[in-house]
Formats: sequence, C-alpha cells, structure tokens
Amino acid sequence: MGRKKTIISPTLEDILKDVGEQIRLARLRRKITTTMLAERADISRVTLRKVENGESGVTLGVVANVLFCLGLEKDLLLLAGDDPLGRRLQDAELTHTKQRVAKRSQ
Repeated sequence: MGRKKTIISPTLEDILKDVGEQIRLARLRRKITTTMLAERADISRVTLRKVENGESGVTLGVVANVLFCLGLEKDLLLLAGDDPLGRRLQDAELTHTKQRVAKRSQ
C-alpha cells in the first residue's frame, strides 16, 4: 500500500516552489554543490532536488536539516511569528472578557 498523497492548493504549491528556489539560491550563493549539501544534510541528491523543487512530500525535518547546513536554521523561527489575524482575535477575546467582567461587577 502506497503513501497517501496530500492534496494542496495551487497557492501553496507556488509558495513551496518559491521556498525551494530560495534554498537553491542560498546553496548557489555559497558555491556548494548538490552533492556536498546532500552529504552534509545526510540525504540523497534526489531528496535535495525535491527540497529545491518545493515538493510537498518532503518532511519539515529534512528542510530544517538543509537550512541548518546552509546556516539558515533560524529562518524557521520566522514561521508564523507575525500573526496579525491571531493577535486581533486574541485582542477581541480579551476585550469581550473585560466587558463581561465589568457587567458582572455592576
């Protein structure tokens, strides 16, 4: 029985392709060959190609390891760090809670 293929939206496909391209450009800027990076990340060149092509089946751990080998592991901390929608929802909840507390004390 084969692995279940995850279906992702075209928008996410485009984003993953952009991420892969950015990883590829980072490798090229450092003048590191695919063979060298694959060896350092302890993955095959085929898997590295999948990372650089932005294929959705690559695990986050593999991507993190490639970023680490490029010295870019801290970029992972930027994921979802700025969450304006979440902050607005949180603020709305806090405001709503304050109003309920104020009404109870009246």
